Amino acid sequence: MALNISIDNLIIWCDVQLTSDGAGICLPDLRLDNSTNVGVVFKNKQKKYLVNGVPMEGWFSVDFSLSELANVTLIQGVLSRINRFDESQLQILTVEDVSQKYQPPGLWLNIQHDAFFSQHNLSMRKFVDYASRKVKVDYISSPEVNFLRSISTQFKPRKTKIVFRFLGRDDIEPSTNQTYGLLLKKLTFIKSFASGILVPKSYIWPVDGSLYLQPHTSVALDAHKEGLEVFASDFANDVPFAYNFSYDPVAECLSFIDNGNFSVDGVLSDFPVTPSLAIDCFSHLDGDGSADGIYFQHCNKVPHILFSVLASAKPLVISREGASGDYPGCTDLAYAKAISDGVDILDCPVQMTKDGIPFCLASINLMDGMTVAQSLFSNLTTIIPELQADNGIFSFSLTWSQIQSLKPAISNPEMEYSLFRNPKFRYSGKLLTLSEFLALANNATSVSGVLIGIENASYLAEKQGLSVTDAVLDALSRAGYSNETDKRAMILSSNSSVLKNIKRRSNYELVYEVDENIRDAQNSAVMDIKEFAHSVVMNKDSIFPRNAAYLTGATDVVPKLQASNLSVYVQLFSNEIQSQAWDFFSDPYLEINTFVERAQVNGVITDFPATATRYRRNRCLRLGDKTPPYMNPVEPGSLLQYIYPQPPAEAPNPVLTDSDVIEPPLPSVVKPSTNGTGNNGPAAAAPTSPNGQHKVVLHIFLSTLAILLSTLQPLL
Repeated sequence: MALNISIDNLIIWCDVQLTSDGAGICLPDLRLDNSTNVGVVFKNKQKKYLVNGVPMEGWFSVDFSLSELANVTLIQGVLSRINRFDESQLQILTVEDVSQKYQPPGLWLNIQHDAFFSQHNLSMRKFVDYASRKVKVDYISSPEVNFLRSISTQFKPRKTKIVFRFLGRDDIEPSTNQTYGLLLKKLTFIKSFASGILVPKSYIWPVDGSLYLQPHTSVALDAHKEGLEVFASDFANDVPFAYNFSYDPVAECLSFIDNGNFSVDGVLSDFPVTPSLAIDCFSHLDGDGSADGIYFQHCNKVPHILFSVLASAKPLVISREGASGDYPGCTDLAYAKAISDGVDILDCPVQMTKDGIPFCLASINLMDGMTVAQSLFSNLTTIIPELQADNGIFSFSLTWSQIQSLKPAISNPEMEYSLFRNPKFRYSGKLLTLSEFLALANNATSVSGVLIGIENASYLAEKQGLSVTDAVLDALSRAGYSNETDKRAMILSSNSSVLKNIKRRSNYELVYEVDENIRDAQNSAVMDIKEFAHSVVMNKDSIFPRNAAYLTGATDVVPKLQASNLSVYVQLFSNEIQSQAWDFFSDPYLEINTFVERAQVNGVITDFPATATRYRRNRCLRLGDKTPPYMNPVEPGSLLQYIYPQPPAEAPNPVLTDSDVIEPPLPSVVKPSTNGTGNNGPAAAAPTSPNGQHKVVLHIFLSTLAILLSTLQPLL
């Protein structure tokens, strides 16, 4: 897989372990049970050993011959990763297997525990000498000084490079009995037996206890001054990295190879597709187009740089509540970030206040995006079945000034996986009225248009006496959008009644949202949509359905809609890996590319617009037959076929029909009763006690306190 999805000159990394008969096998740990089913095959052969003075228990390679391991197969050794390939009967490979069967452009042997094998009368020195005569070995690394010094004279740097591997700063190097942090200050000494160093990425870009980047160190510059190559390790797309990168693994890679100050010579990654993209497609986009560096995947590569004219502005990039992956949605900070990220269409999902002010917020329920549950208005909690089944505090229960007294809260859609968004700014920014939003968009010369979302219009008209359609049209008119303007004005709704109402009264671009996953659409339903909309918003699963988080195939919905001159915009593209199918190797660029190149969607809706706009600028697009493998769209179902046993089949998504689209006309506004409650909502003012202080219902306070405490729990 690494060879198929990576740039040229891939160097395969092998952690070498020795069997009892001296065979070198590629496994990530001394203990075979960490990555194989050896415990099932040999149930009672676990042992205890001291490894660098630390007691360890398990099934060790030194206790088995190579022939005994013939029936032992590989399993996923990282518990946080999927184990669906554990029954695929993948065999343990020797160093010779890797070189001869797969013929990688290069091979890197890492010798982690020479001292341990010496204690068991096995010589790593003899093995690497033997292996280098049988196969081409490009790099040999080890965290043990004595081992590298013992082999440094038998290898010529032009053929095989010796690399000293640094472990944790406080870990003890067994040969010198010094910490690796201290040895980092002795690069001249390292240069006496090695031509390069391999360091954890935190040696170069440290992070603080809150997982935010600190200023970069001088490690790379100092090592280069000594004539040492520098390689950085610990790159993995599915392990949380600095919040500064907004869960964008390409952005993290670029910080090591394209930062204007230094570049490492390689990165060690479990996900080779990402460094391939970073090096070949995204590095130095604002410079001369060149890039230096290699990378290795439980690999390594010399860059193969392609030069081309930057691709045209496809797809259209539409924000979701601004850059809500970085800041609380619909705040001034989220919108400013989206604009600086280069978003095309800035969005505002409109809600209405009690005093009739339209403002931008994702949900009509303030508990979804504000600190209202912890405020003096917590007693306004109510259930409104027409809106949702759960308790809520709704925007029309508070005036705009009351809403302004609350703090916005950042969305954490993958909180159950401990994936949090920019916690330093979780309650930062201020909300904007629709008029303020339109003024902001008008002043942003890089923004080509706005997308105004309207939901719950019927309820607001009938039950709260509020016309959200009138409010939106009035704000657009006052902002100049009813006249000829360079800015696009798009109005989005999942209700055909709303779009039909607006179509009769304006010439704005209308966007219909299909808010359920579908597998097809009746021709008559498409014709119905065509009567009132210019484009359609769909969920990702309506285009590439999934089962057990794997793509199962592709639908024909996009070409069917486009054949009727309906543009198709797809949502929602997020950077967190749990939002993506496993087929995309936990890389958001592969996901976007597959929807753009294979499905030919017209636009993407994203809460991380920086990722989508960077994708659009990469130099590996529109290359035809010369497109590199890491920029080819994935084939839906290609990974699922290798899983054994297959996951149970899921019920197919429904077909979109006429009845799903056609709705009765939007009702007229019904003025609320004079008792201050409206027809169905609570009073806007919080009750007060005789001393003038607001009352808070006890059971609501306790439940909201629990919510508050959960949001303040340690992030890692």
